[in-house]
Amino acid sequence: MIASYGCNYKRNQLIISLMEASEREFASIVRKHKNTIYTVCYMFSKDEDEVSDLFQEILINLWKGYEKFRGESSLNSWIYKVSLNTCISADRKKKKMGKKVDLSVGSNLYEDTDQDTKQIRQLYSRISKLGVIDRAIVLLWLDNLSYDEIGEIVGISTKNVSVKLVRIREQLKAMK
Repeated sequence: MIASYGCNYKRNQLIISLMEASEREFASIVRKHKNTIYTVCYMFSKDEDEVSDLFQEILINLWKGYEKFRGESSLNSWIYKVSLNTCISADRKKKKMGKKVDLSVGSNLYEDTDQDTKQIRQLYSRISKLGVIDRAIVLLWLDNLSYDEIGEIVGISTKNVSVKLVRIREQLKAMK
């Protein structure tokens, strides 16, 4: 009976050590890729509280899927895919719930007013009007991912990525 207890204790300690190592590894991955995750969050929302909620939801989904990650794609691609899918799901839920009323004052005393900043804001405003998949494709393209990587993450062919980007550019030009 005592020998059995010793084996169980050692096995439990090994499991705890493996779990702690896994948690440290996961935390390191999150630190390394947190800008990527935040970029995706900000593409789907400008509200800081909502971005924080999305970030937390993505971390939960990454943790849940971490053990199942087989390395068939790059870690960066997997993180993008989980992040985008989480934000797309949240976006769909938000649309089902209806619109929120913005109670903010609407003026920002620290807002940049130079021409470059205005153009960037205009571009992101137009991008936010695109469909969910098109927004995801633009986000990945702006982050300098290859068409192959974009296709893998979004689940379309490389040729389709190219065609979609041409159509998206036309849509963005036509917006007023």
